[in-house]
Amino acid sequence: MSEAMVLDQAQMGAPSLLAVGVSIAGVNVSYGSNHVLKDVNLEIEPGEFFAFLGPSGCGKTTLLRLIAGFNTAQSGSVRIGDVDVGDLPPWKRDVGLVFQSYALWPHMTVRKNVSFGLEERRVPRAEIEKRVNVALEIVGLSHLADRRPSQLSGGQQQRVALARTIVVEPKVLLLDEPLSNLDAKLRVQVRRELRDLQRRLGLTTIFVTHDQEEANTICDRIAVMSDGVVQQVGTPMELYERPANLFVAGFLGAANILEGALIEEGGALAFEVVGGVRLPVPAGARMAAGSRLVFRPQHASVAPAGSGAGLPGVVAHREFLGAIIRYGVRVGGTDITVDAPFVSGVGLFAEGDAVEVTLNADRALWLAA
Repeated sequence: MSEAMVLDQAQMGAPSLLAVGVSIAGVNVSYGSNHVLKDVNLEIEPGEFFAFLGPSGCGKTTLLRLIAGFNTAQSGSVRIGDVDVGDLPPWKRDVGLVFQSYALWPHMTVRKNVSFGLEERRVPRAEIEKRVNVALEIVGLSHLADRRPSQLSGGQQQRVALARTIVVEPKVLLLDEPLSNLDAKLRVQVRRELRDLQRRLGLTTIFVTHDQEEANTICDRIAVMSDGVVQQVGTPMELYERPANLFVAGFLGAANILEGALIEEGGALAFEVVGGVRLPVPAGARMAAGSRLVFRPQHASVAPAGSGAGLPGVVAHREFLGAIIRYGVRVGGTDITVDAPFVSGVGLFAEGDAVEVTLNADRALWLAA
């Protein structure tokens, strides 16, 4: 990609004509008896902002490093565009990796940090100067080019790491939890900047995070991982509204998961949960053996005890979250979370109040592990 093309994209917002996809097929990675990645299959589209999301130890960073060339698979393949990169070293894969720690040279200025990769590639001096100027302009650090990393904020250091990566014009940008070292307020600001930058450059980007809010707000699609297995792939809304299993439902946002039994009532199926309350099962609903009832906190409501329409319980705790009040209601031996809109002047339930929890059966899911 030429310097002029990069600049045009940054200014005009055009997607990269050179964006490539990443294909991962049948990948298995083991370290001794530890099976870290288990038959991973993914298709990442050209120009897509894609996330590997999951808890610590799920294999997401191992998968990212496999794409970068720092890990080796026992089986399967990784293709970047039309090229199988399994036998290529990292420096021949045309990928750029931004490390969690940023890994900046402390004794070098911002400009020298950004130009270092081009100098190692023996790019002509005039070309280096042009490309470094463009990269610094893209990330908004032209005015700080002569400072050293210790003179920059965390957000500015992260931008230097990005500039150093995009200046070598990689086909794929890999981000290994790049926001984890920032405080909460700065993390929100930088993730927006990161998304804007990715859109302007049209660069295929893969983002590793354990933070579902980060993945939801900036990524086009997400692969949710657990124990080395891709549990589900989809857009943030698809994963939230139609989780494939209990793990995905519980990992992406707050969810209530109740055990119960499937029974027949008047010729129709119902799901009997704790307290003896029965919820109708929609016609055509698929319920695997051992399924549990899953619903989001906003898909339930709290009413005073005595209405007889819901699950009887007691308010165990209450949290004020600004726009909502989050109640924790103890129903039998189970805690149910319910989110209610906060309306100034309207009475609230207090801890210890007897209440009933009513579920919106139309938004309920029946999921297995």
